[in-house]
Amino acid sequence: MKKYDVGFVVAGSLMTIVFLITINFITSSKYIWSVYPSIALLLFPIGFYLMKKKEYTLFSILSSLGISIYLIVENFMSTPGYPWFLYAVAPLAIYPILVILGKRAQTMPVAIIGSGSIIIYYLVLNLFLSPQYPWVIFPAFAVLWWPLTIYHVKRKAYVRFSIYASIFISVFFISVNAISSPHEIWAIYPIFVVLWWPLSMYFFVHKRQLELYSETAQKNISHKSYELKNYS
Repeated sequence: MKKYDVGFVVAGSLMTIVFLITINFITSSKYIWSVYPSIALLLFPIGFYLMKKKEYTLFSILSSLGISIYLIVENFMSTPGYPWFLYAVAPLAIYPILVILGKRAQTMPVAIIGSGSIIIYYLVLNLFLSPQYPWVIFPAFAVLWWPLTIYHVKRKAYVRFSIYASIFISVFFISVNAISSPHEIWAIYPIFVVLWWPLSMYFFVHKRQLELYSETAQKNISHKSYELKNYS
């Protein structure tokens, strides 16, 4: 990177922010929309500088903290009666934690504790903020892929992973179907598509095993033919 890269990025970000604020007040001064891209433009030079210095942990902490503060302020300024910023706190807090953990984030204990904590957090939010619908099944479905994937990838059990993952996806769609629209059975359609995953994995592995067996058998036959020819 050149010497003036950081200065160029800072100057470009500030000029763009000034331009957006000017356009905002000229066209629609009653609604301050320029604040949204300005947040990203402020984080960009900070991230650029920290990435250049290889300060990945510091960047993750500052970016998560900055976005969290912005969401909290925006929440209490626009809709103070409903704390919707709490929905974004969990992923924003997990990001720097995973960066700090590094390769340890790829271990089963961390995956189980992390996914379990996220599910409990959103379950509490679901119960207290919006108990009308059990939407916690959606973040739970997303984070449970973490330990499920690590468990099978560590063991290189890709066929079993496709089977258990397909069952997991099917259970998810059946649950959503039963909760959201029990009078209309639509879950069968995505389940039918998902079933092709383990089937294709099985036949791919089975075909590969047959090819290896055939190659081994041909080598053994060739070796025995060579021995018989020399013996005769």
